[in-house]
Amino acid sequence: LLSVSCLGDCQLHTSCGIQKCTTDFVSFTSRLNAALEDFDLEFCKALRAYSVCTYRNSKVCRGNLVYHSAVLGIGDLMTQRNCTKDGPTSSTNPEMTHDPCNYRGHTEAREHQGGEKTSPTTYLFCGLFGDPHLRTFKDHFQTCKVEGAWPLIDNNYLSVQVTNVPVVLGSSATATNKITIIFKSYQDCTDQKVYQAVTNDLPAAFVDGTTSGGDGNTRSLHIVEKVSGKYIEMHARYIGTTVYIRQLGHYLTLAIRMPQEFVMAYEESQDLQLCVNGCPSSERIDQSGHLPLPVVGKLHPWGAAAHPRSEYTLETATTKCHEKMLVRDIYFYSCVFDLLTTGDANFTAAAHSALQDVEALHPSKEHWHIFPRSGGGGVGTHSKFFVSLGLLCLILIAYL
Repeated sequence: LLSVSCLGDCQLHTSCGIQKCTTDFVSFTSRLNAALEDFDLEFCKALRAYSVCTYRNSKVCRGNLVYHSAVLGIGDLMTQRNCTKDGPTSSTNPEMTHDPCNYRGHTEAREHQGGEKTSPTTYLFCGLFGDPHLRTFKDHFQTCKVEGAWPLIDNNYLSVQVTNVPVVLGSSATATNKITIIFKSYQDCTDQKVYQAVTNDLPAAFVDGTTSGGDGNTRSLHIVEKVSGKYIEMHARYIGTTVYIRQLGHYLTLAIRMPQEFVMAYEESQDLQLCVNGCPSSERIDQSGHLPLPVVGKLHPWGAAAHPRSEYTLETATTKCHEKMLVRDIYFYSCVFDLLTTGDANFTAAAHSALQDVEALHPSKEHWHIFPRSGGGGVGTHSKFFVSLGLLCLILIAYL
């Protein structure tokens, strides 16, 4: 639709600057990543800058066909992208300037100012779902009790706290029914913003009723409602952080991606963070990926008495989970485990959505799937691992 080349027309109008306008636009947009959430915002800024540039050249380019084609093309693209004519514009020299409330742009600017290539930003992922299963920033997978209020994240920029309640009477299984997030004030990008979700109340606004922080035009922090009352996203551009929160059944799930430099920006007193260090050993149901076999008829090590089993059998639970997840990774086995533990089919959707969130937010595709292995609690090998009936029964006996 828009061409960098002026063909032979610009030679007849040497004072027309349309080629420079087009070159700047293409140069800027070629650096954008269509997969990122702020792509449309940045693309619209580039279009507005392009439009301003063509307007400045309107008199000297009156007889230039390329100029008129560019004007029409800009209008068409603005309509397609739902861009407003009024609003912020991108710099015609993006390498030399940056938006302090855009973390990605800020890091790119540091590269250019330093004169040499710096290491790419390392993003980390953490997720919590089910009853509950935790994937830490180190890609360790744990199953924990953690009843009550616990901090998932607590650094100098962001605090995330979850509250877990028992799922089944007589069992140590818990699930999340409340999430509180505090985005701490940061320069001129945002004031402190608090978000809170509880079961059956997943708002698309912060507790003060606003949906964004900082300048409304730049939207350095904002909430997007994807499914009313069921799924929201929060985008904190100034710290390069994205948060997904869902309600599935009676419980909540959370997934977050954050740059490593911010994840590790915390004081010694803030070391109790489940996403960073995992669950305390006293709260873990698994032990390095294994669950202990209790003495039949006695209390479990964590004091939970036996309770009636769910209506699912190993076969029906496996079939149910296989409907949503074809790969037999840890998310699949978590689904089977939760169905046999609780009998609540909503945990199938929770495990499936948790894997979808990993695929959307986790920076390394090769680490999306974690497969059970014989030792350790970290990322396993990619060979298929089939859990035998006997092993799963031992796990369930230990858990129930």
